[in-house]
Amino acid sequence: MGKNLIQQRRGRGTPRYLAPSHRYHYELTYPSTKQPLKGIIKDLVHHQAHSAPLAIIEYENKESICIPAPQKIRVGDEVFYNTEGKLSPGSIQLLSEIPEGTQIYNIERVPNNNPCFCRSAGSLAKLISRSKEYVIVQLPSKKETRLNPGCRATIGEIAGSGKLEKPILKAGKRHHMMKARNKLYPQVSGVAMNAVDHPFGSGRGRHKGKPTIAPKYAPAGRKVGMLRARRTGRK
Repeated sequence: MGKNLIQQRRGRGTPRYLAPSHRYHYELTYPSTKQPLKGIIKDLVHHQAHSAPLAIIEYENKESICIPAPQKIRVGDEVFYNTEGKLSPGSIQLLSEIPEGTQIYNIERVPNNNPCFCRSAGSLAKLISRSKEYVIVQLPSKKETRLNPGCRATIGEIAGSGKLEKPILKAGKRHHMMKARNKLYPQVSGVAMNAVDHPFGSGRGRHKGKPTIAPKYAPAGRKVGMLRARRTGRK
């Protein structure tokens, strides 16, 4: 009798595989108004859901937001929102108002929505060109994408770029890092498991012993491996 596969356990939706969002105290947002504002960085905090430190900004209208902290800022620095010509690190501006070649991060996909591009530690994007219809931004993956000129972005490069330089010497440290976000650790390949745990398990050495593409009408416990082709053979 076999056991449930990992993807089957994930599909149940139990807390073991869900992010502990009830422990997340900050959310990355932008101001809800469009008027120009001046703000002050009140604090720099650590957050277990983000790889970069977060900056807490309070604006003149008493609205407080949280963004990934850029490099070269400290508590008490002034930042600006939607203010023409103010391109200091941590300032937020429309893509249509940012000069070409500027380093940006924390970019919106849709205007007046929560930012979703370029939010991890040490990452940055670059504004390549702009027109009235769209703005071309080069993401950290070097892929260029078109965005609405009304989308907002933050000036600068996210802090924490050296977080991967220090090696993780003990499995216990990795365990606690993954546990903070409810990530599955350790991840074991199917060919390294026993036959009761995975269809690719057992056998002599790490050998699947069967096609990687699951049969079309395979039961749920057999659907592992590569995505099945829609059709085979010649047209």
